[in-house]
Amino acid sequence: MKAVVCQNQQLRVAERPDPKPGKGHVLVRVLRCGICGSDLHARQHCDHLGGLMQRSGIRNPMRSTQEIVFGHEFSAEILEYGPGTRRKLPVGSTVCAVPLIRRGKEIDLIGLCAEAPGAYAERMLVQESLIVPVPNGLDAERAALTEPLAVAWHAVRKGELKKKDTAIVIGCGPVGLAVILMLRSLGIDKIVASDLSPARRELARRCGAAVVLDPRQGSPFAATPKAGFIKDSPAALELGVGTREKLGLLPVAWHRSWRLAEALGAAPKRPVIFECVGVPGMLQSVIDGAPMFSRVVVVGVCMQSDQIEPALAINKEIELRFVLGYTPLEYRDTLQIIAEGKVDPAPLITGTVGLAGVEDAFAALGSPEKHVKILIDPVSTAKKP
Repeated sequence: MKAVVCQNQQLRVAERPDPKPGKGHVLVRVLRCGICGSDLHARQHCDHLGGLMQRSGIRNPMRSTQEIVFGHEFSAEILEYGPGTRRKLPVGSTVCAVPLIRRGKEIDLIGLCAEAPGAYAERMLVQESLIVPVPNGLDAERAALTEPLAVAWHAVRKGELKKKDTAIVIGCGPVGLAVILMLRSLGIDKIVASDLSPARRELARRCGAAVVLDPRQGSPFAATPKAGFIKDSPAALELGVGTREKLGLLPVAWHRSWRLAEALGAAPKRPVIFECVGVPGMLQSVIDGAPMFSRVVVVGVCMQSDQIEPALAINKEIELRFVLGYTPLEYRDTLQIIAEGKVDPAPLITGTVGLAGVEDAFAALGSPEKHVKILIDPVSTAKKP
């Protein structure tokens, strides 16, 4: 079969042996595969990424000298079951799958290690227990976006927003746009989106952001002046002292009233900020500009060392939450959300190529004005997205 192999930063189409399903595995035909930002990074910084994996306990980290077949965002068709499988879905079913596969006692990351080739290929192996049938006749293109939207769904759930909360999305690349889509699926109306790119800002608006701005023209944290956020320490001190003084005028003990108010959910208003850029200095920029008591969900993956000023974050009592991936349940639920039409990821798809066009697609994704998500169709002959 044909597959796109990355080795020593070079991409090439190669002939590889057809994969043979082992215990618990399913052989599938790839229908569509999204090119992820992590794939772009892995091509150029494979050993760095592999080193980070090793430090987190991954036993089979990828290395630049190995032949790596990327691709962890995919939809596929079942071709053949391996031994020890339950075979609940008929051959020919369209499925998605969490990109993990069990080999003996090891669980490998599909598309991010040599032992588990990904979906930049005509065929691949997936774990039967992690496949999810594509419902409602959903097309292969939208289904392939289940994985990146599951990342966003996980991040949004970690944000613990209520419908009246304000969400601020910093960075409108594929991750930021997916976060906006998933926020809207929850009925969040107050969404502020910030990006340097006019094209990305327009996409953010199409995905459901209520306020879209260029950070060079204004702060996203000041874009909702009537939101009632606590801007600085003096305002926070005034809130504490003023609340105590007002409660002291009531005919009941002030501390009982305070506890009752807390039990009923009274708290200072604060935004939930999604940092979706992942470059050095961005997290500190958020800490500098965010209102008091902000919750910051860090979705963008900064691969370099970075510096923040903890004392400022402490003084502003900013809450940092780092997120990664999703659970199998969140993956299944994301596919269901897409299939039911609660979100439409189609605006994120800006091009399609065949296997021979992957290198050109990698280059094209360097232009934020033109491309967001390019899909691979293994049977296509397209060389340009």
